[in-house]
Amino acid sequence: MSDIPLGVLTGDIVGSRSIKDHTRLDQALEDALGLLESQYGACVDRYRGDGFQVALRSPAQAMTAAVLTRAALLRHSPSRRETWDARIAVAVGLGHLPETGRFASANGEVYVRSGQALDALSEGDTRFALSLPEPDDTLILLTRFADATLQGWTHNAAEVMYWRLQHAETQKALAERLGRAQSTIHQRLHAARWPLIEEYLAHVGQHIIAIMEAPR
Repeated sequence: MSDIPLGVLTGDIVGSRSIKDHTRLDQALEDALGLLESQYGACVDRYRGDGFQVALRSPAQAMTAAVLTRAALLRHSPSRRETWDARIAVAVGLGHLPETGRFASANGEVYVRSGQALDALSEGDTRFALSLPEPDDTLILLTRFADATLQGWTHNAAEVMYWRLQHAETQKALAERLGRAQSTIHQRLHAARWPLIEEYLAHVGQHIIAIMEAPR
């Protein structure tokens, strides 16, 4: 079986040992991973309680999937002081999809790089990493800015972003979906820096496509 282009996410929950409501957190993570399965046709798996791994056939969608995962968790945060978030290391490259949905059967350098990048994240406060077949300092820097933005999201901002990332809707449509005033939706999208996040995801997606299509 030949290798295929993949986007791989390896992640874990930030500060999981200090979270009180593990049942609700576990359900939030299950829902987030289930969304990636339905939205992107992803293969997903969990390990060590709060750890998870995701493989997508479309590497260009990997960072959008990572942002959506964090939004899905952050929206369930109990309070401003207790936020539920994840460290996620995204790698793009070649590999095999797990045959049974269990990642023990998966192989390829893309899985190794994603796991190594997550290990590096555990040593600091950064919660996003992007590993490419060849390092790109500009994309890495932009990803650090995106991460800093997400770390400032409230659960209200994450809620709006959670739906906006899934549906290319107008603010009016989002307001109707969430039962909120359109002005409230506008304020929350602004607070989440949606236009910048949208541009970042489009930019990184285009670069990943170019990287994966380049002759080897």
